[in-house]
Amino acid sequence: MIGRLRGVLAEVSEETALIDVGGVGYVVRCGSRTLSRLPPMGDETVLHIESQWSEAAGPRLYGFNTREEQQAFVLLQNIQGVGPKAALSVLDILPPAELAQAVAREDKALVARAQGVGPKLAQRIVVELKDKPISGALTLTGHAPAAPHAPAAPSISGEAVAALMGLSVAEPVARRVVEQAVTRLGDEAGLSAVVKAALQELGR
Repeated sequence: MIGRLRGVLAEVSEETALIDVGGVGYVVRCGSRTLSRLPPMGDETVLHIESQWSEAAGPRLYGFNTREEQQAFVLLQNIQGVGPKAALSVLDILPPAELAQAVAREDKALVARAQGVGPKLAQRIVVELKDKPISGALTLTGHAPAAPHAPAAPSISGEAVAALMGLSVAEPVARRVVEQAVTRLGDEAGLSAVVKAALQELGR
């Protein structure tokens, strides 16, 4: 069972990364958030791996930037109707801390924005994750320990993605260019700066 891979990033496609570990290439399936945070081709990278096997598909490796994302991926798949693809889609728009906040607020509409997740499945996700430790940064009630009664503020990245979608940019593309913009500008960048940089990534 593979739990982590450290190697050279050899190839990247729309859904996978090829990691060369000592001359052996591992095909790792990743969400768009993880793919957007990979280093340049030829550089070393480390991915936390969730290994799965089925008679139909054989062995498959799913890669994540953090152990927390991997654990949230496993939790999501324990819910009936949530397969690997849907779990990756949820984590693309809601990293673990934001997913925990959405669950605490019972914000099924936000969860339903994930590709392939309809309202009924989003409701099931919110209900079944209610008392699960989705994010180590939060308590089981979904609030930050330092401010347990403070409402969770929407992330700059989430607002920027919504703004781009309002400009008719497809959600997967919007997530990718926003991640690239935030990586380039830093986490302290404001909404307008992130949206402007994301539009530049799109050539607009």
